[in-house]
Amino acid sequence: MNVLVILIPVSLILGGMGIAAFLWTVRHNQYEDIEGDATRILFDDEEPKR
Repeated sequence: MNVLVILIPVSLILGGMGIAAFLWTVRHNQYEDIEGDATRILFDDEEPKR
């Protein structure tokens, strides 16, 4: 039972940090252009060298 005194606050702190990180990414528009990033990797940026 004594271990619960430590594990419950630790799990709440870690969960709160995860929620805070998620909210930070949403506020800073990290999920704005998901499809653009997925298709951008398929195309070359440079012209082929001859």
